[in-house]
Amino acid sequence: MRTHYCGELTETQLEATVTVCGWVHRRRDHGGVIFLDLRDRQGILQVVVDPDTPEAFATADRARNEWVMQITGRVRKRPAGTENPEMPTGQIELLGKTVVVLNQADTPPFQLDEHAKVGEEVRLKHRYLDLRRPEMLSSLMLRSRVTTFVRNFLAQHGFVDTETPILTRATPEGARDYLVPSRVHKGEFFALPQSPQLFKQLLMVAGLDRYFQIAKCFRDEDLRADRQPEFTQIDLEMSFVSEEDVMQLTESMIRELFHTELGVDLGEFPRMTYAEAMARFGSDKPDLRIPYELVDIHDLMKDVEFKVFQAPANDPACRVTVLRVPNGAQLSRKEIDDYTKFVGLYGAKGLAWIKVNALVDGLDGLQSPILKFMPEAVVNAVLSRVQAEDGDILFFGADLAKIVSDALGALRIKIGQDLNAHTHAWAPLWVVEFPMFEDAGDGQVAALHHPFTAPTCSPEALREAPLGHNSRAYDMVLNGTELGGGSIRIHEQTMQQAVFDVLKITPEEQAEKFGFLLDALRYGAPPHGGLAFGLDRLVMLMLGATSIRDVIAFPKTQSATCLLTDAPGEVSAAQLKELHIRIRQAETTETR
Repeated sequence: MRTHYCGELTETQLEATVTVCGWVHRRRDHGGVIFLDLRDRQGILQVVVDPDTPEAFATADRARNEWVMQITGRVRKRPAGTENPEMPTGQIELLGKTVVVLNQADTPPFQLDEHAKVGEEVRLKHRYLDLRRPEMLSSLMLRSRVTTFVRNFLAQHGFVDTETPILTRATPEGARDYLVPSRVHKGEFFALPQSPQLFKQLLMVAGLDRYFQIAKCFRDEDLRADRQPEFTQIDLEMSFVSEEDVMQLTESMIRELFHTELGVDLGEFPRMTYAEAMARFGSDKPDLRIPYELVDIHDLMKDVEFKVFQAPANDPACRVTVLRVPNGAQLSRKEIDDYTKFVGLYGAKGLAWIKVNALVDGLDGLQSPILKFMPEAVVNAVLSRVQAEDGDILFFGADLAKIVSDALGALRIKIGQDLNAHTHAWAPLWVVEFPMFEDAGDGQVAALHHPFTAPTCSPEALREAPLGHNSRAYDMVLNGTELGGGSIRIHEQTMQQAVFDVLKITPEEQAEKFGFLLDALRYGAPPHGGLAFGLDRLVMLMLGATSIRDVIAFPKTQSATCLLTDAPGEVSAAQLKELHIRIRQAETTETR
């Protein structure tokens, strides 16, 4: 039906007769000449139809926005002074000779151009229209190019594209599973995979050596801008490798991808330990574009009479920290109050601060409601340690270490964005040497990554001091976003059982849920490791978008619903009976 895409035509096709198809983006009537901007996925082409072709002119005259058209005509240069350098096709136009209406369209519920201001709910309800917009089509085209690049790169490095099951069994991986009832096996359920983790490890046991997959994953968890109930991973695994092998290969892939698609040179990725990242930035995925850092001052506060600082300074479970913001003294009291409310979201009980107006004036050059509680010598020691300068503001955190790190780490990002403090456009990073476990309270521990990550010690040492050892894990971070996480895996049955024991997974539960893995590890499992990238997050970062919903064709809302199809929905009683399921009705006041 067509010879060219609209957006592909250039001056190289001058005087050629071509046929294009697409949607009417805009129609204009200029003194008896009809202009149609015809749009397809490749771009927009200006079509001119004049009265010399009466039938074509009459058809173009009645065309309206979003009508589907087929137009045949001659490519010519635009008249001098009418060129549009903002459009790839801005030097040429199509003189339409034959105009055919392929389908008419009702007036859409919103304009499909860059000037349209429309709520996301309307966009998602009519997603098929929203995706017609050039910026949305562009995001899906980039996503396609990214997956094509990844497939080609990994294939060239010996990886085998292998599918793993979607219907599997529930395993504890940190989030709730989506369950699928079995019709054949009464009262039993499949689970949709949170990741292909165990299957890709089994593929390494099977001798595949290098596996990858663009994998659909499912997690029933609370949603944020960068989370969806179903998402896509670039998943890979390699046998007979160390951490360095995996990190070097995946870093090379991401560098080449950014250079190819964006013309960006990310350079070598620096390394930072988990402990250093938490100490300096309060986060295991620090945004290194922002130059602010946290500075610990608990030693300076141990003997002050100000209990807000003294008590945490003498508690090993707590942290007393300062965040210095250059030029932050300009912040108003309202802005400071807003930041105080912000850190409250992370559990902080308040936000103490000192404005540094003039260091030469001593305490008189400082402004703060807490100065009266602190000895001058301590204040001077704090100013010296953080290398304070005139015009700074210092924010203090004093509480449990997690609360302080979370609150001031988030505040660092927010103020950096508010003050436009980014020092460069891209900041990649590897975070390494993660703890194997974290304290989950009540004498329990939890795996910081997942329970199949290899620790850096023996099974005996792990059982003796679970919180005292690191794992062989590594995360790739870009601009404060975790692009991907991975590790060297456990390949020996005795070590895997030790991890399960530390997590207090009973032998019976181990056999029931992981018996197939433990059995496989008995039959010559090679050392292996891998990494999984979040494809949605990767494309979101490359586009500079703020939500992964902008790079997914048909996303869910933050309440995990699909406005387009109105999913999830009820099913018939007959379907439920087949699945051996009965819906419990919510109790009413009368039935209690």
